[in-house]
Amino acid sequence: MTRARERLYDLLDQGAITHQQVVDMCMGFMSESEVEDMLDANELSERFEEDLEEDAVDGGKEYWN
Repeated sequence: MTRARERLYDLLDQGAITHQQVVDMCMGFMSESEVEDMLDANELSERFEEDLEEDAVDGGKEYWN
């Protein structure tokens, strides 16, 4: 893990920033295309929509818990 990532996790652990703030920072920094790529890489893009609906009925995916 890089030092920047470790710093970000430390800030979260210390309560200096919230998860929502991290998301907001990332969304402000990333282009629309980068967000699309991230969603797709994590199987959250529209092409996985049917799978997401099935997971919601089944209680969600492991990494959402």
